[in-house]
Amino acid sequence: MYLVEIRFECFADTTLSAVERAINGLMEAWRHNGQLLGREFPLVQNEAEFRLRAMCPESDSLHSRFHSDWAREALAGLTDAKLLQPRVKMLGRDINSEASSETVPTEWQVLYTTYVHSCSPLRDGNTMMPVPLYRLPATFNGDHKAVVKWQTEWQACDELQMAGSGQVEFAALAEIADPQSTLFRRGWDLRGRIEYLTGVPTYYYLYRVGGESLEAERARPCPRCGNPEWALDEPLHDLFYFKCDACRIVSNLSWDLH
Repeated sequence: MYLVEIRFECFADTTLSAVERAINGLMEAWRHNGQLLGREFPLVQNEAEFRLRAMCPESDSLHSRFHSDWAREALAGLTDAKLLQPRVKMLGRDINSEASSETVPTEWQVLYTTYVHSCSPLRDGNTMMPVPLYRLPATFNGDHKAVVKWQTEWQACDELQMAGSGQVEFAALAEIADPQSTLFRRGWDLRGRIEYLTGVPTYYYLYRVGGESLEAERARPCPRCGNPEWALDEPLHDLFYFKCDACRIVSNLSWDLH
């Protein structure tokens, strides 16, 4: 991922509320198209100029060829707030973050995230490198807001269950581990939408904890279709021990039994 500085300069008298509304609207448009990563974008004023820093998947993520209609509309709206078009300065690559896939997957891909990841939730199945969402056809309504929203909710549930917050922990765990949960159904449907748009087999990661024993865990069937043969001879990426091609689901060996 790359750190960029984005500058907005006023060309006439304006109001702070108008500036905030215009800039924040653009940040949301870029974020929901996968061009910006993260959720918070602190904005600093220096006289007639406003600056913020943000993370991008690639060095050219904010190029106009990747913009959604929402982003183009937000850019045009800057004029109403008396702001010039933004100037983007590349500050450098973040060495603590994952590099994005340089190519769009052609063999298979997977929706996978955790609460510690801020990168794209779509991964190349062969390399597990994140795939920038804006390189895909728009998922719904011209951008990838539905995917970003799903990722935010999945990460929130993951953080709650990792923190062990009493009854909330069990409710959050059910959302990411139960194939009957609302979050699973929404994510699995998004997976199908992405597969339809890209023509690439797209899988969904189903979180797994619990289990009685290692032997019983390895013998468990696919929780969606009951396929008893979905256990892999060798795990993929030291993470996926199960893969159901019919249901397009991958899963880990129970974290309780590692």
